[in-house]
Amino acid sequence: MPTPEPATVAADLRTAMGKLARRVKHEDRIPHGQVAVLGVLDRDGAMTTSDLAADQRVRPQSMARAVGLLMEQGLVVRRAHPTDGRKSLVDLSEVGRAALKAERDRRADWLARAIDLELTAEEQQQLAHSVVLMERLAAY
Repeated sequence: MPTPEPATVAADLRTAMGKLARRVKHEDRIPHGQVAVLGVLDRDGAMTTSDLAADQRVRPQSMARAVGLLMEQGLVVRRAHPTDGRKSLVDLSEVGRAALKAERDRRADWLARAIDLELTAEEQQQLAHSVVLMERLAAY
């Protein structure tokens, strides 16, 4: 079997990864936009609403509404900015941290079940090797 063209592999991989990501997100109980904000706060720490908006590529007004909804649910808290009294920082609450962990666990559990039920042992080995390759590509 001839080696496929890199452009063909790239297009197929992008499509397959997109489908898989959408399917895994289907397991979420919290809307995707809110999970994305919680994830950023978990990875990068407390931020201003403006910084969150820039990170998520949305208008600051839209992010202010999203943060308000997250606050109403107790998933985030506001605290004073340490160096600029005019600003406040948004951070994960303990409830938000637990909710994000539950979302991530739900996604991982679904994917682990799918791998176990849908793939043969040999295919699982191939998939494990492909994870290493995808990590290399991501670091390029």
